[in-house]
Amino acid sequence: MSDLQVTTSSGGKAILEQATVEEFKTSLRGPLLTPHDESYDEVRQIWNGMHDKRPALIAQCTGVADVIDAVNFARTHNLLVAVRGGGHNVAGSASCDDGIMIDLSQMTGVRVDSEARTAHAQGGATWGDVDRETQVFGLATAGGIVSTTGIAGLTLGGGLGWLRRKHGLSIDNVVSVDIVTADGQFHTASESQNADLFWGIRGGGGNFGVVTSFEYRLHPVGPTVTFCAPWYPAEMANEVLPAWRDFMATAPEELSSQLMFWTVPSVPDFPEEIHGKRIVVPAAVYIGPPEEGERVIQPLRELGTPLVDLSGPLPWTVLQSLFDPFLPKKEKLYYFKSRYLSNLDGETMEAIIPRATNPPQPMILIVIWHYGGQMSRVDAEETAFMGRDEPYLFSVDAIWDNPQDTEEVIAYSRDFLAEMEPHSPGGLYVNFAGLGEEGNALVRSAYGANYERLVALKNQYDPTNLFHLNQNIKPTVDPKSGKPDYGSPVVNHSARTIIG
Repeated sequence: MSDLQVTTSSGGKAILEQATVEEFKTSLRGPLLTPHDESYDEVRQIWNGMHDKRPALIAQCTGVADVIDAVNFARTHNLLVAVRGGGHNVAGSASCDDGIMIDLSQMTGVRVDSEARTAHAQGGATWGDVDRETQVFGLATAGGIVSTTGIAGLTLGGGLGWLRRKHGLSIDNVVSVDIVTADGQFHTASESQNADLFWGIRGGGGNFGVVTSFEYRLHPVGPTVTFCAPWYPAEMANEVLPAWRDFMATAPEELSSQLMFWTVPSVPDFPEEIHGKRIVVPAAVYIGPPEEGERVIQPLRELGTPLVDLSGPLPWTVLQSLFDPFLPKKEKLYYFKSRYLSNLDGETMEAIIPRATNPPQPMILIVIWHYGGQMSRVDAEETAFMGRDEPYLFSVDAIWDNPQDTEEVIAYSRDFLAEMEPHSPGGLYVNFAGLGEEGNALVRSAYGANYERLVALKNQYDPTNLFHLNQNIKPTVDPKSGKPDYGSPVVNHSARTIIG
Protein backbone atom coordinates (compact mmCIF):
# COMPACT_ATOMS: atom_id res chain seq x y z
CA MET A 1 0.00 0.00 0.00
CA SER A 2 1.19 3.50 -0.79
CA ASP A 3 -0.07 7.02 -0.14
CA LEU A 4 -3.53 7.68 -1.57
CA GLN A 5 -4.78 10.68 -3.46
CA VAL A 6 -8.26 11.45 -2.17
CA THR A 7 -11.13 13.82 -2.84
CA THR A 8 -12.17 16.07 0.00
CA SER A 9 -15.72 16.81 1.07
CA SER A 10 -15.56 20.14 -0.77
CA GLY A 11 -14.25 18.55 -3.98
CA GLY A 12 -10.57 19.37 -3.61
CA LYS A 13 -7.64 16.94 -3.66
CA ALA A 14 -5.45 15.76 -0.81
CA ILE A 15 -3.01 12.98 0.07
CA LEU A 16 -3.61 10.36 2.74
CA GLU A 17 -0.33 8.95 3.95
CA GLN A 18 0.10 5.21 4.05
CA ALA A 19 0.63 5.18 7.82
CA THR A 20 -2.66 7.01 8.36
CA VAL A 21 -4.55 4.50 6.23
CA GLU A 22 -2.87 1.56 7.98
CA GLU A 23 -3.82 2.94 11.40
CA PHE A 24 -7.44 3.29 10.26
CA LYS A 25 -7.39 -0.23 8.86
CA THR A 26 -6.27 -1.72 12.16
CA SER A 27 -9.06 0.09 14.01
CA LEU A 28 -11.75 -1.70 11.98
CA ARG A 29 -13.06 -5.19 12.49
CA GLY A 30 -14.22 -5.40 8.88
CA PRO A 31 -11.97 -5.08 5.82
CA LEU A 32 -10.67 -1.75 4.55
CA LEU A 33 -10.13 -1.96 0.81
CA THR A 34 -8.06 0.27 -1.46
CA PRO A 35 -7.61 0.06 -5.25
CA HIS A 36 -4.60 -2.21 -4.61
CA ASP A 37 -6.72 -5.00 -3.09
CA GLU A 38 -7.68 -8.03 -5.17
CA SER A 39 -11.38 -7.86 -4.25
CA TYR A 40 -11.63 -4.08 -4.75
CA ASP A 41 -13.17 -4.09 -8.25
CA GLU A 42 -15.85 -6.59 -7.28
CA VAL A 43 -16.77 -4.81 -4.05
CA ARG A 44 -16.80 -1.27 -5.42
CA GLN A 45 -19.40 -2.04 -8.10
CA ILE A 46 -22.86 -0.82 -7.18
CA TRP A 47 -26.10 -2.18 -8.64
CA ASN A 48 -26.58 0.36 -11.44
CA GLY A 49 -24.17 -0.38 -14.29
CA MET A 50 -24.49 3.26 -15.35
CA HIS A 51 -22.08 4.23 -12.57
CA ASP A 52 -18.42 3.18 -12.53
CA LYS A 53 -16.89 4.96 -9.56
CA ARG A 54 -13.63 4.23 -7.76
CA PRO A 55 -13.49 5.15 -4.06
CA ALA A 56 -10.06 5.56 -2.53
CA LEU A 57 -11.24 3.62 0.50
CA ILE A 58 -14.04 1.12 1.09
CA ALA A 59 -14.76 0.46 4.76
CA GLN A 60 -16.75 -2.78 4.89
CA CYS A 61 -18.33 -2.31 8.29
CA THR A 62 -19.40 -5.28 10.40
CA GLY A 63 -21.13 -3.32 13.15
CA VAL A 64 -21.78 0.01 14.80
CA ALA A 65 -18.20 0.37 16.05
CA ASP A 66 -16.85 0.18 12.50
CA VAL A 67 -19.39 2.76 11.32
CA ILE A 68 -18.41 5.15 14.11
CA ASP A 69 -14.72 4.77 13.27
CA ALA A 70 -15.40 5.29 9.57
CA VAL A 71 -17.48 8.44 10.14
CA ASN A 72 -14.87 9.86 12.51
CA PHE A 73 -12.08 9.12 10.06
CA ALA A 74 -13.97 10.73 7.18
CA ARG A 75 -14.75 13.85 9.20
CA THR A 76 -11.25 14.19 10.64
CA HIS A 77 -9.65 13.95 7.21
CA ASN A 78 -12.39 15.93 5.43
CA LEU A 79 -13.09 13.09 2.99
CA LEU A 80 -15.86 12.86 0.43
CA VAL A 81 -18.30 10.33 1.90
CA ALA A 82 -20.66 7.87 0.23
CA VAL A 83 -22.80 5.44 2.22
CA ARG A 84 -23.85 2.12 0.72
CA GLY A 85 -26.59 -0.01 2.23
CA GLY A 86 -27.56 -3.38 0.82
CA GLY A 87 -29.39 -2.62 -2.39
CA HIS A 88 -29.88 -0.55 -5.50
CA ASN A 89 -29.23 3.19 -5.16
CA VAL A 90 -30.23 3.94 -8.74
CA ALA A 91 -28.85 7.48 -8.55
CA GLY A 92 -25.32 6.19 -7.91
CA SER A 93 -24.67 8.22 -4.78
CA ALA A 94 -23.74 5.08 -2.81
CA SER A 95 -20.26 5.39 -4.30
CA CYS A 96 -17.84 8.17 -5.19
CA ASP A 97 -14.53 8.79 -6.91
CA ASP A 98 -11.47 9.01 -4.61
CA GLY A 99 -13.49 9.43 -1.41
CA ILE A 100 -14.55 6.87 1.19
CA MET A 101 -17.42 4.43 0.78
CA ILE A 102 -18.90 3.44 4.13
CA ASP A 103 -20.23 0.04 3.14
CA LEU A 104 -22.95 -1.60 5.26
CA SER A 105 -23.60 -4.50 2.87
CA GLN A 106 -22.06 -6.98 5.32
CA MET A 107 -24.51 -5.93 8.05
CA THR A 108 -27.55 -8.02 7.11
CA GLY A 109 -28.80 -9.46 10.40
CA VAL A 110 -32.55 -9.60 11.08
CA ARG A 111 -34.12 -10.50 14.43
CA VAL A 112 -37.88 -11.03 14.80
CA ASP A 113 -39.92 -10.68 17.99
CA SER A 114 -43.04 -12.59 16.99
CA GLU A 115 -44.93 -11.74 20.18
CA ALA A 116 -44.33 -8.00 19.94
CA ARG A 117 -44.63 -8.21 16.14
CA THR A 118 -41.46 -6.26 15.51
CA ALA A 119 -38.25 -6.90 13.61
CA HIS A 120 -34.79 -5.40 14.06
CA ALA A 121 -32.85 -5.31 10.79
CA GLN A 122 -29.33 -4.05 10.21
CA GLY A 123 -28.76 -1.26 7.72
CA GLY A 124 -27.21 -3.46 5.03
CA ALA A 125 -30.14 -5.88 4.83
CA THR A 126 -32.35 -6.24 1.77
CA TRP A 127 -36.10 -6.78 1.73
CA GLY A 128 -35.37 -10.39 0.82
CA ASP A 129 -33.44 -10.74 4.08
CA VAL A 130 -36.31 -9.24 6.07
CA ASP A 131 -39.08 -11.20 4.34
CA ARG A 132 -37.29 -14.51 4.83
CA GLU A 133 -37.12 -14.04 8.59
CA THR A 134 -40.53 -12.48 9.15
CA GLN A 135 -42.46 -14.95 6.99
CA VAL A 136 -41.42 -17.81 9.28
CA PHE A 137 -43.96 -16.26 11.66
CA GLY A 138 -46.52 -15.29 8.99
CA LEU A 139 -45.56 -11.63 9.35
CA ALA A 140 -44.29 -8.84 7.09
CA THR A 141 -43.70 -5.13 7.13
CA ALA A 142 -44.34 -2.52 4.48
CA GLY A 143 -41.31 -2.81 2.21
CA GLY A 144 -40.47 -2.67 -1.47
CA ILE A 145 -41.53 -4.82 -4.43
CA VAL A 146 -38.09 -6.20 -5.36
CA SER A 147 -36.29 -8.48 -2.90
CA THR A 148 -32.82 -7.18 -3.79
CA THR A 149 -33.73 -3.61 -2.77
CA GLY A 150 -31.91 -2.42 0.33
CA ILE A 151 -34.12 -1.61 3.31
CA ALA A 152 -32.15 1.50 4.25
CA GLY A 153 -32.41 3.55 1.07
CA LEU A 154 -36.01 2.63 0.40
CA THR A 155 -37.14 3.28 3.97
CA LEU A 156 -35.31 6.58 4.44
CA GLY A 157 -36.92 7.93 1.28
CA GLY A 158 -40.45 6.82 2.21
CA GLY A 159 -40.91 3.22 1.10
CA LEU A 160 -43.57 2.30 -1.48
CA GLY A 161 -44.65 -1.33 -1.63
CA TRP A 162 -47.54 -3.77 -1.93
CA LEU A 163 -48.79 -3.09 1.62
CA ARG A 164 -49.07 0.69 1.35
CA ARG A 165 -52.87 1.01 1.24
CA LYS A 166 -53.45 -1.34 4.19
CA HIS A 167 -50.37 -0.67 6.34
CA GLY A 168 -48.81 2.52 4.96
CA LEU A 169 -45.28 3.29 3.82
CA SER A 170 -42.11 1.73 5.21
CA ILE A 171 -41.54 4.87 7.31
CA ASP A 172 -45.01 4.51 8.82
CA ASN A 173 -43.92 1.15 10.21
CA VAL A 174 -40.57 2.22 11.65
CA VAL A 175 -40.63 2.04 15.45
CA SER A 176 -37.06 3.21 15.99
CA VAL A 177 -33.67 3.50 14.32
CA ASP A 178 -30.07 3.41 15.47
CA ILE A 179 -28.00 6.07 13.72
CA VAL A 180 -24.45 7.41 13.73
CA THR A 181 -24.48 11.15 13.07
CA ALA A 182 -21.77 13.30 11.50
CA ASP A 183 -20.07 13.94 14.86
CA GLY A 184 -19.53 10.19 15.27
CA GLN A 185 -22.16 9.91 18.01
CA PHE A 186 -24.54 6.97 18.25
CA HIS A 187 -28.23 7.72 18.79
CA THR A 188 -31.45 5.79 19.02
CA ALA A 189 -34.36 7.74 17.55
CA SER A 190 -38.04 7.04 18.12
CA GLU A 191 -41.24 8.86 19.02
CA SER A 192 -40.01 9.13 22.61
CA GLN A 193 -36.25 9.44 22.11
CA ASN A 194 -34.59 12.03 19.85
CA ALA A 195 -38.03 12.58 18.34
CA ASP A 196 -36.83 15.43 16.11
CA LEU A 197 -34.31 13.16 14.43
CA PHE A 198 -36.91 10.40 14.16
CA TRP A 199 -39.19 12.79 12.29
CA GLY A 200 -36.41 13.72 9.86
CA ILE A 201 -35.16 10.26 8.93
CA ARG A 202 -38.68 9.22 7.96
CA GLY A 203 -38.49 10.57 4.44
CA GLY A 204 -35.43 12.80 4.74
CA GLY A 205 -33.06 10.24 3.24
CA GLY A 206 -29.47 9.81 4.35
CA ASN A 207 -28.98 13.48 5.21
CA PHE A 208 -28.62 13.05 8.96
CA GLY A 209 -26.24 10.13 9.38
CA VAL A 210 -25.69 6.42 8.84
CA VAL A 211 -28.61 4.30 10.02
CA THR A 212 -27.15 1.06 11.35
CA SER A 213 -30.44 -0.65 12.19
CA PHE A 214 -34.20 -0.28 11.85
CA GLU A 215 -36.96 -1.57 14.10
CA TYR A 216 -40.12 -2.27 12.08
CA ARG A 217 -43.69 -2.97 13.09
CA LEU A 218 -44.94 -6.26 11.58
CA HIS A 219 -48.38 -7.34 10.36
CA PRO A 220 -49.97 -10.71 9.58
CA VAL A 221 -49.32 -11.20 5.86
CA GLY A 222 -49.17 -14.42 3.89
CA PRO A 223 -47.85 -16.96 3.58
CA THR A 224 -50.10 -16.74 0.49
CA VAL A 225 -51.35 -13.58 -1.19
CA THR A 226 -53.24 -13.00 -4.44
CA PHE A 227 -51.40 -11.52 -7.40
CA CYS A 228 -53.19 -9.82 -10.29
CA ALA A 229 -51.18 -9.62 -13.53
CA PRO A 230 -53.15 -9.83 -16.79
CA TRP A 231 -50.93 -8.72 -19.68
CA TYR A 232 -53.02 -6.75 -22.15
CA PRO A 233 -51.61 -5.58 -25.49
CA ALA A 234 -50.55 -1.93 -25.30
CA GLU A 235 -53.09 -1.16 -28.04
CA MET A 236 -55.75 -1.62 -25.34
CA ALA A 237 -54.34 1.15 -23.13
CA ASN A 238 -57.26 3.50 -23.91
CA GLU A 239 -59.64 0.95 -22.40
CA VAL A 240 -57.42 -0.42 -19.62
CA LEU A 241 -56.35 2.87 -18.00
CA PRO A 242 -59.81 4.33 -17.29
CA ALA A 243 -61.13 0.93 -16.22
CA TRP A 244 -58.24 0.50 -13.77
CA ARG A 245 -58.72 4.05 -12.46
CA ASP A 246 -62.41 3.48 -11.82
CA PHE A 247 -61.82 0.06 -10.25
CA MET A 248 -59.25 1.41 -7.79
CA ALA A 249 -61.60 4.21 -6.70
CA THR A 250 -63.65 1.64 -4.73
CA ALA A 251 -61.11 -1.16 -4.23
CA PRO A 252 -60.62 -2.50 -0.68
CA GLU A 253 -57.51 -1.35 1.15
CA GLU A 254 -56.20 -4.90 1.23
CA LEU A 255 -55.46 -4.32 -2.46
CA SER A 256 -52.58 -2.11 -3.64
CA SER A 257 -51.97 -1.59 -7.33
CA GLN A 258 -49.83 0.06 -9.94
CA LEU A 259 -50.44 0.12 -13.67
CA MET A 260 -47.37 -0.65 -15.79
CA PHE A 261 -46.36 -0.33 -19.42
CA TRP A 262 -43.68 -2.91 -20.23
CA THR A 263 -42.30 -5.07 -23.03
CA VAL A 264 -42.44 -8.85 -22.88
CA PRO A 265 -38.82 -10.02 -22.56
CA SER A 266 -37.45 -12.74 -24.82
CA VAL A 267 -37.10 -15.43 -22.18
CA PRO A 268 -38.34 -19.05 -22.22
CA ASP A 269 -40.79 -18.40 -19.37
CA PHE A 270 -43.08 -16.47 -21.73
CA PRO A 271 -44.70 -17.62 -25.00
CA GLU A 272 -42.37 -16.94 -27.93
CA GLU A 273 -45.13 -15.40 -30.03
CA ILE A 274 -45.47 -12.46 -27.63
CA HIS A 275 -41.76 -11.77 -27.15
CA GLY A 276 -41.06 -8.08 -27.76
CA LYS A 277 -44.70 -6.98 -27.56
CA ARG A 278 -45.50 -3.83 -25.61
CA ILE A 279 -48.06 -4.51 -22.88
CA VAL A 280 -50.11 -2.68 -20.26
CA VAL A 281 -50.58 -4.47 -16.93
CA PRO A 282 -52.95 -3.48 -14.09
CA ALA A 283 -50.76 -5.20 -11.49
CA ALA A 284 -52.18 -5.60 -8.00
CA VAL A 285 -51.75 -7.61 -4.80
CA TYR A 286 -54.51 -8.56 -2.37
CA ILE A 287 -53.26 -9.50 1.09
CA GLY A 288 -56.51 -10.86 2.53
CA PRO A 289 -57.78 -14.47 2.24
CA PRO A 290 -56.78 -15.90 -1.18
CA GLU A 291 -60.31 -17.07 -1.97
CA GLU A 292 -61.53 -13.51 -1.42
CA GLY A 293 -58.62 -12.15 -3.44
CA GLU A 294 -59.63 -14.16 -6.49
CA ARG A 295 -63.05 -12.51 -6.40
CA VAL A 296 -61.69 -9.00 -5.80
CA ILE A 297 -59.22 -9.00 -8.69
CA GLN A 298 -61.52 -10.67 -11.24
CA PRO A 299 -62.75 -7.40 -12.84
CA LEU A 300 -59.15 -6.45 -13.69
CA ARG A 301 -58.75 -9.78 -15.48
CA GLU A 302 -61.82 -9.20 -17.67
CA LEU A 303 -60.96 -5.89 -19.35
CA GLY A 304 -60.35 -7.72 -22.61
CA THR A 305 -58.39 -10.72 -23.82
CA PRO A 306 -54.95 -10.73 -22.19
CA LEU A 307 -51.91 -12.03 -24.04
CA VAL A 308 -51.13 -13.99 -20.90
CA ASP A 309 -52.51 -13.89 -17.35
CA LEU A 310 -50.13 -14.56 -14.47
CA SER A 311 -52.77 -13.90 -11.81
CA GLY A 312 -53.31 -16.24 -8.90
CA PRO A 313 -52.23 -17.12 -5.38
CA LEU A 314 -48.51 -16.82 -4.61
CA PRO A 315 -46.32 -17.15 -1.53
CA TRP A 316 -45.39 -13.67 -0.29
CA THR A 317 -41.67 -14.35 -0.68
CA VAL A 318 -42.16 -15.51 -4.28
CA LEU A 319 -44.18 -12.39 -5.08
CA GLN A 320 -41.46 -10.18 -3.64
CA SER A 321 -38.81 -11.74 -5.90
CA LEU A 322 -40.79 -11.87 -9.16
CA PHE A 323 -39.06 -8.80 -10.63
CA ASP A 324 -35.55 -9.72 -9.45
CA PRO A 325 -34.40 -11.45 -12.69
CA PHE A 326 -35.20 -8.34 -14.73
CA LEU A 327 -33.22 -6.00 -12.46
CA PRO A 328 -29.76 -7.60 -12.27
CA LYS A 329 -26.77 -5.95 -10.65
CA LYS A 330 -24.16 -4.33 -12.91
CA GLU A 331 -25.50 -5.92 -16.12
CA LYS A 332 -27.94 -3.14 -17.00
CA LEU A 333 -28.20 0.62 -16.81
CA TYR A 334 -30.98 2.30 -14.84
CA TYR A 335 -32.54 5.75 -14.59
CA PHE A 336 -35.69 6.13 -12.47
CA LYS A 337 -37.46 9.48 -12.23
CA SER A 338 -40.93 10.48 -11.04
CA ARG A 339 -43.59 13.15 -10.73
CA TYR A 340 -46.91 13.27 -8.87
CA LEU A 341 -50.14 13.41 -10.87
CA SER A 342 -53.19 15.47 -9.92
CA ASN A 343 -55.58 12.94 -11.43
CA LEU A 344 -55.94 10.43 -14.23
CA ASP A 345 -58.48 12.24 -16.38
CA GLY A 346 -58.79 12.00 -20.13
CA GLU A 347 -56.20 14.69 -20.86
CA THR A 348 -53.65 13.08 -18.55
CA MET A 349 -54.14 9.67 -20.16
CA GLU A 350 -53.84 11.20 -23.61
CA ALA A 351 -50.49 12.64 -22.56
CA ILE A 352 -49.25 9.32 -21.17
CA ILE A 353 -50.29 6.66 -23.66
CA PRO A 354 -48.41 7.64 -26.86
CA ARG A 355 -44.98 7.88 -25.20
CA ALA A 356 -45.60 4.97 -22.83
CA THR A 357 -46.43 2.62 -25.68
CA ASN A 358 -43.47 3.70 -27.86
CA PRO A 359 -40.28 3.95 -25.77
CA PRO A 360 -36.83 4.13 -27.41
CA GLN A 361 -35.71 0.99 -25.54
CA PRO A 362 -37.98 -2.01 -24.98
CA MET A 363 -37.43 -2.59 -21.25
CA ILE A 364 -38.38 0.93 -20.18
CA LEU A 365 -41.09 0.65 -17.54
CA ILE A 366 -43.74 3.32 -17.20
CA VAL A 367 -45.48 2.97 -13.85
CA ILE A 368 -48.51 4.72 -12.38
CA TRP A 369 -48.65 4.07 -8.64
CA HIS A 370 -52.09 4.35 -7.05
CA TYR A 371 -51.98 5.99 -3.63
CA GLY A 372 -54.63 6.11 -0.91
CA GLY A 373 -55.68 4.10 2.10
CA GLN A 374 -53.53 4.07 5.21
CA MET A 375 -50.54 5.84 3.66
CA SER A 376 -52.76 8.83 2.88
CA ARG A 377 -54.30 9.03 6.34
CA VAL A 378 -50.98 9.99 7.95
CA ASP A 379 -50.76 13.74 8.40
CA ALA A 380 -48.40 15.52 6.00
CA GLU A 381 -46.40 16.98 8.90
CA GLU A 382 -46.13 13.73 10.86
CA THR A 383 -43.09 12.63 8.84
CA ALA A 384 -40.71 14.36 6.47
CA PHE A 385 -42.22 12.52 3.48
CA MET A 386 -44.45 14.62 1.24
CA GLY A 387 -47.02 13.64 -1.38
CA ARG A 388 -49.35 11.44 0.63
CA ASP A 389 -52.40 13.41 -0.47
CA GLU A 390 -51.70 12.98 -4.17
CA PRO A 391 -53.72 10.26 -5.93
CA TYR A 392 -50.95 8.96 -8.21
CA LEU A 393 -47.21 8.83 -8.67
CA PHE A 394 -45.97 8.66 -12.26
CA SER A 395 -42.56 7.06 -12.75
CA VAL A 396 -40.31 6.46 -15.76
CA ASP A 397 -38.16 3.47 -14.83
CA ALA A 398 -35.68 3.32 -17.67
CA ILE A 399 -33.71 0.08 -18.11
CA TRP A 400 -31.31 -0.49 -21.00
CA ASP A 401 -28.17 -2.43 -21.96
CA ASN A 402 -25.91 -0.34 -24.17
CA PRO A 403 -24.12 2.77 -22.80
CA GLN A 404 -24.35 4.25 -26.30
CA ASP A 405 -28.12 4.53 -25.78
CA THR A 406 -27.83 6.46 -22.52
CA GLU A 407 -28.29 9.94 -23.97
CA GLU A 408 -31.39 8.94 -25.92
CA VAL A 409 -32.98 7.12 -22.96
CA ILE A 410 -32.41 9.91 -20.47
CA ALA A 411 -33.68 12.51 -22.94
CA TYR A 412 -36.85 10.43 -23.44
CA SER A 413 -37.34 10.18 -19.68
CA ARG A 414 -36.86 13.88 -19.04
CA ASP A 415 -39.01 14.94 -21.98
CA PHE A 416 -41.80 12.60 -20.88
CA LEU A 417 -41.77 13.97 -17.35
CA ALA A 418 -41.71 17.53 -18.67
CA GLU A 419 -44.81 16.78 -20.73
CA MET A 420 -46.56 15.61 -17.56
CA GLU A 421 -45.93 18.89 -15.75
CA PRO A 422 -49.33 20.41 -16.67
CA HIS A 423 -50.97 17.35 -15.09
CA SER A 424 -48.95 17.50 -11.88
CA PRO A 425 -49.32 19.45 -8.61
CA GLY A 426 -45.52 19.39 -8.32
CA GLY A 427 -43.28 17.21 -6.22
CA LEU A 428 -41.75 13.78 -6.70
CA TYR A 429 -40.70 10.68 -4.79
CA VAL A 430 -37.09 11.14 -3.67
CA ASN A 431 -36.25 7.46 -4.28
CA PHE A 432 -37.10 8.01 -7.95
CA ALA A 433 -35.23 11.26 -8.59
CA GLY A 434 -33.06 10.40 -11.58
CA LEU A 435 -29.56 11.68 -10.94
CA GLY A 436 -30.85 14.55 -8.81
CA GLU A 437 -29.73 16.79 -11.63
CA GLU A 438 -31.97 19.71 -10.63
CA GLY A 439 -30.10 20.01 -7.32
CA ASN A 440 -31.70 22.10 -4.60
CA ALA A 441 -34.76 22.86 -6.72
CA LEU A 442 -35.56 19.15 -6.85
CA VAL A 443 -35.15 18.74 -3.09
CA ARG A 444 -37.35 21.75 -2.33
CA SER A 445 -40.00 20.37 -4.68
CA ALA A 446 -39.86 16.96 -3.05
CA TYR A 447 -40.24 18.22 0.53
CA GLY A 448 -42.47 21.23 0.04
CA ALA A 449 -43.68 22.67 3.34
CA ASN A 450 -41.38 20.34 5.30
CA TYR A 451 -38.21 21.66 3.69
CA GLU A 452 -37.33 24.43 6.17
CA ARG A 453 -37.80 22.11 9.12
CA LEU A 454 -35.45 19.62 7.46
CA VAL A 455 -32.86 22.36 6.96
CA ALA A 456 -33.00 23.17 10.66
CA LEU A 457 -32.45 19.49 11.45
CA LYS A 458 -29.53 19.38 9.04
CA ASN A 459 -28.01 22.36 10.85
CA GLN A 460 -28.38 20.47 14.10
CA TYR A 461 -27.01 17.07 13.07
CA ASP A 462 -24.78 17.68 10.04
CA PRO A 463 -23.87 21.39 9.89
CA THR A 464 -20.82 20.82 7.65
CA ASN A 465 -22.82 18.64 5.20
CA LEU A 466 -20.58 15.61 5.59
CA PHE A 467 -23.42 13.49 4.23
CA HIS A 468 -24.23 15.28 0.98
CA LEU A 469 -24.11 12.50 -1.61
CA ASN A 470 -27.89 12.08 -1.53
CA GLN A 471 -30.95 14.17 -2.33
CA ASN A 472 -29.16 16.79 -0.34
CA ILE A 473 -30.75 19.11 2.18
CA LYS A 474 -28.13 21.83 2.45
CA PRO A 475 -27.40 23.33 5.87
CA THR A 476 -27.54 27.09 6.12
CA VAL A 477 -24.29 28.95 6.69
CA ASP A 478 -23.81 32.50 7.90
CA PRO A 479 -21.95 34.26 5.05
CA LYS A 480 -20.04 36.54 7.46
CA SER A 481 -18.80 34.01 9.98
CA GLY A 482 -18.65 31.01 7.68
CA LYS A 483 -20.32 29.08 10.47
CA PRO A 484 -23.68 27.31 10.35
CA ASP A 485 -26.67 29.54 10.91
CA TYR A 486 -29.01 27.34 12.91
CA GLY A 487 -32.02 29.47 12.14
CA SER A 488 -35.34 28.79 13.83
CA PRO A 489 -35.58 26.06 16.45
CA VAL A 490 -36.93 22.68 15.40
CA VAL A 491 -40.34 22.01 16.89
CA ASN A 492 -41.32 18.37 17.29
CA HIS A 493 -45.06 18.42 16.88
CA SER A 494 -45.70 15.04 18.46
CA ALA A 495 -43.60 15.48 21.61
CA ARG A 496 -43.99 19.28 21.69
CA THR A 497 -40.28 19.53 22.41
CA ILE A 498 -38.29 22.51 21.14
CA ILE A 499 -34.80 21.72 19.96
CA GLY A 500 -32.75 24.89 19.41
